[in-house]
Amino acid sequence: MPQLRRLHPDDARALLAFEQENRDYFAASVPDRGDHYFAHFDARHRDLLAEQAAGRCHFHLLVADSGELLGRVNLIDVAGGSAEIGYRIAGHAAGRGLATAAVREACALAAGEYGLSVLRAVTTVDNAGSRAVLARTGFLPDGEIRLTGRPGLRFVRNLHPEP
Repeated sequence: MPQLRRLHPDDARALLAFEQENRDYFAASVPDRGDHYFAHFDARHRDLLAEQAAGRCHFHLLVADSGELLGRVNLIDVAGGSAEIGYRIAGHAAGRGLATAAVREACALAAGEYGLSVLRAVTTVDNAGSRAVLARTGFLPDGEIRLTGRPGLRFVRNLHPEP
């Protein structure tokens, strides 16, 4: 069973390979990270770890029992008890419920370990898979947006709902 774990310094090579191998797959449904992201990946990785150490973000990798990197779930812009969640699952691993399970686990970590009370998410309108994951994990629509020129939706989840 895949495990969600925090990003570590020695994850750089595997994470870069994951992003490169799935770049076209991801770009079909979310805005592309751009060539700069890949050209300066090592510096970006160090910056992410510094943000995580400062508590401004929490980065997680979804790792198979074999050690293969299957996905990532990030909590970014942590402030005032809230954060934005984002997630990516490798193309060959999509459609198996991994994103739903990983987002559920990240929500539990956000509420418990990180002390957050609200998570936000965004996705493009045409990303039916992401919208389904958000619906299955308790996120509610919260408005329309534009993501790099594409129609998108904003979602919110209260991690401590009223009884």
